[in-house]
Amino acid sequence: MAVGNILGYATGAFSYWYKVFPFTLTSACDVNCANLKSAFIIDIAFIALTTYLSTSAAQELPLGSSDRNTPFADEEPGHSSQAEEAFLWELFGTFRYFSASIWLILLVTGLNWIGWFPFLLFDTDWMGREIYGGEPNEGRNYSDGVRMGAFGLMLNSIMLGATSLLMERLCRKWGSGFVWGISNFIMALSFLAMLVITFVNKSIGHDSPPLGIVIASLVVFTILGIPLAITYSVPYALISSRIESLGLGQGLSMGVLNLAIVVPQVLVSLGSGPWDQLFGGGNSPAFAVAAVAALASGLVAILAIPRSIPQKPRSFT
Repeated sequence: MAVGNILGYATGAFSYWYKVFPFTLTSACDVNCANLKSAFIIDIAFIALTTYLSTSAAQELPLGSSDRNTPFADEEPGHSSQAEEAFLWELFGTFRYFSASIWLILLVTGLNWIGWFPFLLFDTDWMGREIYGGEPNEGRNYSDGVRMGAFGLMLNSIMLGATSLLMERLCRKWGSGFVWGISNFIMALSFLAMLVITFVNKSIGHDSPPLGIVIASLVVFTILGIPLAITYSVPYALISSRIESLGLGQGLSMGVLNLAIVVPQVLVSLGSGPWDQLFGGGNSPAFAVAAVAALASGLVAILAIPRSIPQKPRSFT
């Protein structure tokens, strides 16, 4: 995923796609429009390629097939051979079996994503408006800022990939809950740094941002790759290990955790716009809420979730 993100954000940061696909540049579509159109063309091509590879390479047996010659067909004779679908009411019905540790993980996940969604929604817009001082469809400042934001997200993905390689070692040394909590503190500090950068940049009042402001913004984008990598892995591992002991299945654990992600997404999507307008516009109010939510999730993760350090495998001599 990190490799795909790097290539995707690099595509968004490249400003000369209209030369690669000259037919996209027309009298009704300027350079920025042509670059965006070219990125969509590349996107369609990759989606078509990956769809073909997934459908042609994966040899799957349909669920309704009468041919049950699979390695696990004869296992667990007490279960029905027919696949049971987990309806929404069955999903909610399992909540009564959850232990306190599962509810804590869901709470930290919800707070964590309340922190993440303002950044994921407004990252490049923040760079275009707050740092480069532009407005959509008004001059070059906004589009230059959006491309610089895409470059920052590419650096973010590089850091995400590097952190993923160290994830197991970090969790074995300090424990999953502690690592998750520290990553949320890094999130809170990064969002606070974005607020400070915004304030300093507005105080300077230049038409184009100073080089130091741009570098500081890119550094914050890059550092945020560390907690993003942890967010993409540690919560899923924690919830799976707890739900597995209840015998409810791994698919259910993913569904439950996704609920703790979707609900904050809906709240942020509906409330971030009015919340920003309440304070005069801009992205800073949403990032302030994100910093508070990230700080709260970090405190709960460190204080309430056991470290759950994995046991080292025994060596047989």
